[in-house]
This record gives sequence, C-alpha cells and structure tokens, in this order.
Amino acid sequence: MGGNHTSPSAMLSLAELDAASDLVHAAMPPTPQIGWPLLAERCRAELWVKHENHTPIGAFKLRGGIVYMADLRRRQPAVAGVITATRGNHGQSVALAARRAGLAATIVVPHGNSREKNAAMRALGATLIEEGHDFQAAAEHAEVLAEEQRLHFVRSFDDRLVAGVASYALELLRGIPDLDTVYVPIGLGSGICGMIAARDALGLRTKVVGVVAAGAPAYALSFAAGKPVSTNSAETLADGVACRVPAAEAVERICRSAERILTVSDAEIRAAMRHLFTDTHNVAEGAGAASLAALLQEKERMAGKRVAIILSGGNIDRALYAEILGEERAG
Repeated sequence: MGGNHTSPSAMLSLAELDAASDLVHAAMPPTPQIGWPLLAERCRAELWVKHENHTPIGAFKLRGGIVYMADLRRRQPAVAGVITATRGNHGQSVALAARRAGLAATIVVPHGNSREKNAAMRALGATLIEEGHDFQAAAEHAEVLAEEQRLHFVRSFDDRLVAGVASYALELLRGIPDLDTVYVPIGLGSGICGMIAARDALGLRTKVVGVVAAGAPAYALSFAAGKPVSTNSAETLADGVACRVPAAEAVERICRSAERILTVSDAEIRAAMRHLFTDTHNVAEGAGAASLAALLQEKERMAGKRVAIILSGGNIDRALYAEILGEERAG
C-alpha cells in the first residue's frame, strides 16, 4: 500500500498533461503558489500554499471542466446539453465550461446546499434542480434525468477531469522544486489523482498525502482496506469532501500511489480556516482548509521540510464563515 512511486501509475503522459494544461491556460491564468511567513512559522516548515481559491470560480475544479467540455465537443459535436450533480465547485466548473463550449448545463444539488454556490451556478447560466438529502442522492437523480432528457451526464470523476485538474499540480511541482510532501483534500478524487499523475509524469519523488473529513471517511477507509468502502453518511461542514461512495478508479490509484490518508475533524478544519485568514488573509472553504489541518497534525513530522498544501477552494457562505472566524478558539 502507498508510497510506491516507481510503478507505472501515471495513467496520463506528460505530453497529454501539457496539452490539457494548454487548454486550461487559454481560459484562465496559472494560480500562484505562495510561501506565507506567518503560516510557515505556525507549521515549522518551509510551507507553500497553492492558491486554487484564485481561479475564476474560486476552486480548482474549473480546470477539469474546461478540458472535459473541449473533449466532449470534439467527440460528440451534436450534443445538446450536459447534466451533473454537485455540492457546488464541480457544478460551477461544468456551468462555466459548458457556457464557453456553447452547451446548456443542468445541475442537480441536494436540498440544503450552499446558497451562495447555488447562486453562482445560476449566474453562470445553469439550470439548477434541488433533489435528494446528500450528494449521492442528487447524483442518482441526475443520472435518471440524463436518460429521460437525453443529456450527457458528467461524472465527478473522469480521466478528462483528472487531466485538466493536473494542470494545478504541474504549476506547483515545476514552480517549487524538491517538495518533500504535498497535502491534498479528497472529495471524489480528481484533485489527488491529478497530483499523482503530474508527480509521476515528471518523475518526482514528492510524497502525496490525502486528507478527508472525519465525518466523511470513505477514502480513508478505502485506503486502509485496499478497495472501495462506502459509508452511510457524509456529515461535515467541508461540503467539498462530503463523499460517501468513492470512485473505484480513484481508489485504485490512491491505494497504489499515495503515501497515506489523514482524517481531520470539523473542529480542526474550522481552526485551519481561521489560521489561513489570520496568516494570509485568504478565504478557505472547509475542503480548502483541510490540507492545512492535516499538516498541523503532522507538524513535528514535517518540521524543517519543504511542503505544500492545496487550498482547493474559497467558496463558503458568508454567514457560516463569519461564525467560524468569530469562534472563541480563534487564533
């Protein structure tokens, strides 16, 4: 399990990843990787933050949507529209990328989803449908609608999404040489699989550590078992990692090529969100702060090393963010 960096785990060649990056960079600039002194002091490491909260949708997912829609247009020029399910960032990615490709987008979200993410998806031109109590229920409904309305269903994990998302990893790994370890939050797995693909294609030995929320441990359980393990619920404030049914292809790659997977509590995530604001004045949603929460768990282990965390997104409703910033334990 984990740590086997010499096996042929790169499903995508460097040429394929660079071609995908060119598509991404035609639509958005690279995001910065910044070494913030206060945050480095807090973590006792040479720390770099990859700012995926700085994309046009405030999250890394856009990269995958751009590549996916370009490929779909090429393979199925007659396709009329697309449909997907999301808790927010994947949906914004699909909505913006579909609009760029001239396609109609329908997005299914669970009841109680982030109001501000819902508003952002509507503003991007998507038709929004609320159905189901969680992401999995919304996804199942979206598949039914795809069949009924003859829409192309966009899964949340797909090699075209991984190829696009890997562009963030190429930027980071080329920009900051000799990283010891990178901490990556895991939702359905495109982010960590993109990092693994880029790391392997570049022939690097950087260790990739996945991060999940304690209330949504499916990928940690799957990593421990060496096979997909679903959970009955996924309860966490970090909606971007609230997965209960993992993608089998993602589990296989993570088990083969990730170093380990850490589990962080919602309390640790909330503290990490405050630290990111205090030390860098950046907004991080729950999933975006999970990587810092994991690094802080391993502060002693990582002391003095060159490490990076992925701030995967900054899309959090204002009222919740204000509550978290105002908590007594703020520091």
